[in-house]
Amino acid sequence: MSKRIAISVLSDAGLEASVSSHFGRCSYFTVVDVEGHTILHVDTVANPFYARHQPGQVPGFIQSLGAQVMLSGGMGGRAVEHFRQLGIEAVTGAAGTARETLKRYLGGELDGAEACTESVEHGHG
Repeated sequence: MSKRIAISVLSDAGLEASVSSHFGRCSYFTVVDVEGHTILHVDTVANPFYARHQPGQVPGFIQSLGAQVMLSGGMGGRAVEHFRQLGIEAVTGAAGTARETLKRYLGGELDGAEACTESVEHGHG
């Protein structure tokens, strides 16, 4: 089964980019199409809401990219709920590079989303 997976990252280095600790404040998303454990295509997309965003805008953007999964270091509770409502699997706890995060996710070592407290500090709790 093929999947499109978005990963919040700090640069446009594709799978070698470091994962961002908070998806809404990341500079880029690495978008990966996979079939099982095989990588079919990798793209990097700038986050148009990097400087400023309202709750729900970034999850809506991820949906517009066709992603079924969003991997990130962390995200706020409202974002987790927005993704759930959009039918997108949100996963937090990612770290290292996008490649390492993807490998952990595909291997079943990374799943579930726990809201981070930092989102409250910038009004997204």
